[in-house]
Amino acid sequence: MNDDEPVEIPIEDTLDLHPFRPGEIRDVVEEYLREARARGFRQVRLIHGRGIGVQRANVQSLLGKLDFVEEFHDADPTGGGWGATVVLLRQARGE
Repeated sequence: MNDDEPVEIPIEDTLDLHPFRPGEIRDVVEEYLREARARGFRQVRLIHGRGIGVQRANVQSLLGKLDFVEEFHDADPTGGGWGATVVLLRQARGE
């Protein structure tokens, strides 16, 4: 299998980013959120892990630039705390 081939990711209310390379994260998150929104999801949880906070900062920086993201915040302690970000998506209007 070629590394450049698209990977099919199930669209659910949670996406674990651990399997992806750091350079893929921004593209994966943006496309995943676009598809989740198109399928009617209003909220998605992105699991980026705690570490030293680099992926959290990258993910949240991207989220702040996406016009279809209404708001985002760290998950509550039972949902991963600052190791996960909860994203509230604007409702799609006939897109």
